[in-house]
Amino acid sequence: MRLKNNFKMMKMMMTITKKTIKLIVVAEIFILLTYLISFKFFINLQIAFLSSFIIILGSMYAYQRMVKSEINTQNIDEKRDFYDELEDPHELYDETPINETPAEELDLKTIVNEEKKKIKIFNFGDVKKSAKAGVSLFRLIPYLFLILGFIALKNNELLDIPIYFPSLLIGIIIGYIISKDLVEDSD
Repeated sequence: MRLKNNFKMMKMMMTITKKTIKLIVVAEIFILLTYLISFKFFINLQIAFLSSFIIILGSMYAYQRMVKSEINTQNIDEKRDFYDELEDPHELYDETPINETPAEELDLKTIVNEEKKKIKIFNFGDVKKSAKAGVSLFRLIPYLFLILGFIALKNNELLDIPIYFPSLLIGIIIGYIISKDLVEDSD
């Protein structure tokens, strides 16, 4: 049974890999064909595409790793269902009683202290958790490539902003499609 599941998983990954490679090859062929227009057009498109593509893939991979590590260490806060949160954001229709004590016995100071405890205070642990994915090498290196590519184009007088910025969008779209498939199928 386990061998059958492993085989099925490998077959699914091969399908994803083939689809991913096909999409990248088609995009790169299109980019190479722009060389016929001009070298300046080609190099702006290539650097912008690769920069945004690698940034999207690196970001998705970094966040996926962070989420998996949090799940493995069981650091999961119990949250309400998304639709419950949407319909009743302040828990007004929650069936659990707010106070079990009669109204005469309520102490204003204890109520205020309990509400203060519920307020989220700046927590270094939360910052550390979110910084893991934000400062990951899988995100920093692609951003470094983006910055250095932009500087190299500018210094060599090859930068053409009307070509460069839309090319970033192409890399974002293709990177999102590929990373979405990879993240969904790795679950």
